[in-house]
Parts: sequence; C-alpha cells; structure tokens
Amino acid sequence: PSAKYVPAPEIHAHAKRIATTFGLYDKALLSTGIESITWDDSASHYVVRTDRGDTLRAKYVCMGTGPLHRPKLPGIPGLQSFNGHAFHTSRWDYAYTGGDPSGALMSNLTDKRVGIIGTGATAVQCIPHLSRAAKELFVFQRTPSAIDARNNHPIDTEWFGKLEPGWQRKWMMNFTTLQTMGYAEEDLVMDGWTDISLRIRDRMVEIIKAGGQMGPETLLKAYEDSDDEKMSEIRARVDTIVTDTATAEALKPWYRQLCKRPCFHDEYLQSYNNPNTHLVDTNGKGVERIDETGAWVDGVHYELDCLVIASGFEVGTSYSRRSGYDVAGRNGQLLSEYWADGMRSLHGMNVHGFPNLFILGFAQAANQIANVPQNYVENGLAIGDIIAHAESTGASTVEPSAKAEQDWIDFITSTTRGIRGGMDCTPGYYNNEGKPMGRREQQNSSGHPGGPIAFFNHLEEWRSTGEFAGLEFR
Repeated sequence: PSAKYVPAPEIHAHAKRIATTFGLYDKALLSTGIESITWDDSASHYVVRTDRGDTLRAKYVCMGTGPLHRPKLPGIPGLQSFNGHAFHTSRWDYAYTGGDPSGALMSNLTDKRVGIIGTGATAVQCIPHLSRAAKELFVFQRTPSAIDARNNHPIDTEWFGKLEPGWQRKWMMNFTTLQTMGYAEEDLVMDGWTDISLRIRDRMVEIIKAGGQMGPETLLKAYEDSDDEKMSEIRARVDTIVTDTATAEALKPWYRQLCKRPCFHDEYLQSYNNPNTHLVDTNGKGVERIDETGAWVDGVHYELDCLVIASGFEVGTSYSRRSGYDVAGRNGQLLSEYWADGMRSLHGMNVHGFPNLFILGFAQAANQIANVPQNYVENGLAIGDIIAHAESTGASTVEPSAKAEQDWIDFITSTTRGIRGGMDCTPGYYNNEGKPMGRREQQNSSGHPGGPIAFFNHLEEWRSTGEFAGLEFR
C-alpha cells in the first residue's frame, strides 16, 4: 500500500489483483442480479435464477449481499418533483459532474449550483471534491458529524517489507481487542477508533488503582469521561479550522461520539472556508420540501442545478428487500418467512431448514464492533472447513439441527449487547433510527455475549475440532 489509507483506485487495483490471482474473472457473472434461489431436495442442490435468464445449479450457496448496499432516499416531500439533475452518492454520475474515481476535478460543475443532502460518512468524503469544483455548493445539514483528524501518511516500504506473514489478522485482532476494552501490549493500528478505546481503558485502570471496583458503573464513568474529553477536542478542532464563527458553531457535534459513526477527514472542515461553499443548518429538522427548482429550509428557497443525495443505505430492513430475491429451503419454506420474527441461525452462518446455505456477515456473530472485513475472513475460514468436511465424508447436505439453532439464539440473546447508540442519541442505524427495539430488532442485532474476540475464538475452536457441533451432515 502507498499510504495508511489508500485511495479508491488503489483499492480497486487490489481487488482486481485478488480476482486475477484466484482465477475469479472467468467464474464471475458481473452486472447480474439474482431473482430466486430454490432448494431442490431430490438433487440436493439449489436452483439459482438470474435477471439475465440464467438457470444455475449450485450445491452450496454463500450469501454475501452485505448489510449496507440498498440506497436509502430521504423522506422529503417533493423529492421526485425536482427537475434538475439528481443522484444518490452510491450511483455517482460522472457523465454529468465530470471527474473520475481517482479524484480528478469535476469540471462540469464549474457553472452549477449544487446541493447535497446529508453530512454523514459519505458526504464527508465527497463534499471537499464538490467544494473544489462547483460554482456554488449548499450543504443541507440535519446533524453535524464528529470530524476528527485522519492523519493519513505514506507507508515506509522498508518497514512494510519486514512484516511477517499473517500480520493482517494480527492487526485485526489487535484492533478488535482494543475496541472492546481488552488488553493489548501495543496499539498496532493507531487510529481514531483505538484512541477513544485506549482512553476508556486507561481511565478504568486509574479508577481501579484508586480503589474503585471493576463493574458496569466503572466502565460507564470511564466511557463518559473519555467521551467528554474527546468530544471537547473535536469541537475545539472545528474552531481552529473554520473561520466563520456561526458556521463553526453549527458544525460542532453536540452528542456523544459513538451516537453516530465517527468520521475522520483532513479536508472536510476546511471546505467551509471556501467562499462558494455554504452550510445550510436545518437545526435538526432537515430539508422542509423540494420543488422543481430547488430545496426549502426554514422558509428560504435554494435554487439548484444539481442535487446530490447522501442519505446512506437501508439498515435493518428485510434481507429479501435489500437483496432483491428470496431463498426457498426445504418444503418451499422462504427464508424471509422463517425470519419474520427475527433472524435465526447457528453462528450467524447456517440456518435450519436451509441446507448448504451460508450467510456471510456479523449479525448473531461478532456484531458491528469488529471491523467488517474481519467478520468475512472468519466466515470464510469456517465455511471452507465445513464444506471440506462435507466433501471428504461424502455428505450431500449440511445444516444445523433445530436444537443447535435455538441454543445459539438463547445464548446470544441472554444479554442486551448489540446496536451501539442509546435512545438519547440522534437517530441513526447505531440506535435503530431512534425507535425502541423490540424482540425482533434485538435478536437481529445480538452477538456473542463475550464480544467479537470471544466469538472469533469460539468459532476457531469449534471448527478446529473437526466435529462441527450442532451441524448435521447427511
């Protein structure tokens, strides 16, 4: 890698290198959507139908559709009435804006009045580019993001060359350990996420050394004190960067850091010093409405040529809605129906009644606290071992028993770990959009009571024995 945080083209190049190394290109059906996946019990395989008319047969199916991929549009009255150009950030229209994923200037916007709705993780990344290119940029803000320093830097090639094989997993485990207040001799990652974790851990140590007792109250005090310190630093950072006092005040987050996804950027706040960039703070109310020519906020109309929608993705909706297909298991049972009252699985991967089906993700497993790629790495190792065992023993099917699945559900729902944010936080996917969590939501967001490290250790031990307790191979 060229830097600690590499740009999109370098990530893309790495993805292509992986595909080439493992010969994936001739096995990939790109730009192809799945319409249905149906289990054929007589043949012990799934029949997969695509939107291109393909009918495929697969002994094993892995669902890697992900939790954040279906764009979510804001519920603003009149959104569809806008006659200018509009697009969601996940469907960026370079033909209209100019530029490309490498960060080249979006030269087609030099005579355009551009509005962007949203100030979350995606908006924080694209606003500096829009600010450099647009004639005028209007940023419509409901809630300010907490923007800490990114501190990107080039990678020392000599240092990188000395890293031993397996360093990636070591770093991921180190990161997750620190994220969950575990003990690690050193911080290998050294970023904004581990910074807040180390502050909390060190405060807990101070409290205990002073005679305090280890427990939930100690953890809460350490968290709140560390959060107050960090958020004060983040608000002070705004003052050191943004020159206009009113704009600076509006950009200061007022909530706890983990209420919303923390952001890290070294150019976002600086964009508001550009004379063409205007923050339109809605005081938590959002855009009132949109008409044919622009947006209304607090009775003021903002005329726009282009509207960029940075409202994120659906979280917590039915997997079949997000994926665009359903899976039919034994006896035609639909997975969406089986999960109607909440997700059911063993280890978040295998589902009773759906043989040879594997779910990739973090739900009912390590949960959101671990880095997402780490979840997929551990999934892949376990799935590989399960399939290898099935093939070596001549088994046609593998699925969890009903009892094993229920035992896992009972185990992971024995505590209330799950979504990070509290009900007093601003609405977002960290706290179920501010809505109370019922049994279904709690079950969907539950993970190993001991946290992600405990889950990864459990999964490694479970698969390493070669017994795969709870799975039935037939």
